Amino acid sequence: MTDHAERAKALFLQGYNCAQSVFCAFTDITGLDLAASARLASSFGGGLARLREVCGAVSAAAMVLGMAKGYDRPGDRELKARHYALVRDFAERFRRETGSINCRALLIQAGVMAETGGEPDERTPEYYEKRPCPQLVWQAARILDEMLEEK
Repeated sequence: MTDHAERAKALFLQGYNCAQSVFCAFTDITGLDLAASARLASSFGGGLARLREVCGAVSAAAMVLGMAKGYDRPGDRELKARHYALVRDFAERFRRETGSINCRALLIQAGVMAETGGEPDERTPEYYEKRPCPQLVWQAARILDEMLEEK
């Protein structure tokens, strides 16, 4: 079995954003290649383009769950309800472990200034030292693996 958590963390440390790191770690599940996965998830980094809203790792996890367990019949309310419950389950597990699903809250909790908008920070050793993001993408991918094995 692929260690998606370690892959997600390694991708983040290579420079991918949080959402890309999680989504790209699951190419074996989604069936998409790395480049397409990176493009698809690129907008969700920094809590949606650095708006500091829902953590990009959480958004990417929802996308992986959509690819693996999502519905494609819009009129099927039962499938829709089941899928939404699965995504809420992921969000609750992530929140329980990390304290929040909100990018801003997670950064502030880690003692990092959670500025909205602007240019992405340069990826330096200091950046990686102060950010909780490598651990957060690892946790998101691990939780996803647990859920995919369960259901």
